[in-house]
Amino acid sequence: MMTITTMHTNEQASTVSDLALLGLMQLISPALPIGAFAWSQGLESAFELGWVNNEQELGEWLEGVLADGLTRCELPVLARLHTGWANSDSESIAYWNEWIHANRETSELGDEDIRLGLALVRLLTSLDLEPKAGQGHAQLPDEPGYVTVFAWAAYQRHIPIRQSLLGFAWAWLENQLAAACKALPLGHTAAQRLNEQLRPQLVAAVDTALMLDDEELGPIMPSLALGSAQHETQYSRLFRS
Repeated sequence: MMTITTMHTNEQASTVSDLALLGLMQLISPALPIGAFAWSQGLESAFELGWVNNEQELGEWLEGVLADGLTRCELPVLARLHTGWANSDSESIAYWNEWIHANRETSELGDEDIRLGLALVRLLTSLDLEPKAGQGHAQLPDEPGYVTVFAWAAYQRHIPIRQSLLGFAWAWLENQLAAACKALPLGHTAAQRLNEQLRPQLVAAVDTALMLDDEELGPIMPSLALGSAQHETQYSRLFRS
């Protein structure tokens, strides 16, 4: 399909306008009413199974998901989807939307992606910000996932690709730490320590994601997949995944 190495060269040098920056902050805010707080992306299962018990183990888990998951899946695909929206390329958008769905290894992870995507579509429609074919925009897929709709919102807000990926990664980290604060005996100060520890790795993840070719993509997270599958039948739980 494409590589990202040359696609974003000029965009990396561009500055982000104040209005675009505020738009990104709105898009990644925990207050965005799409229900992201209801999902732990398999993390609650890792707590229940005893794989993650404290601050150190949580940091190691998040580092692994970032390196073997987001870096190889959501982040590079988000860059491709952003370009697809910029080029009004409905075929490319549909392809990568389906690629994301195909790489969700459990029904919970797939359901999360679709539900968050549809919730974000509803929000954007209420703000009159949804894609409009009559204005030359590409068409949303029938079941747009969260990454696909996030890419549209970032493009529509004139947020460059690199900053879109950084924002997406930051929102993921914030959500994971918020879930941990609810389900583990983890204080907010410990969560901030993990924020400090992982911030440089978010930047490195974006750097790597923008260099990957299509054939290098694909998550490698067997433990998260197994944990998510077991979470579907977990007796007592706070989160939907």
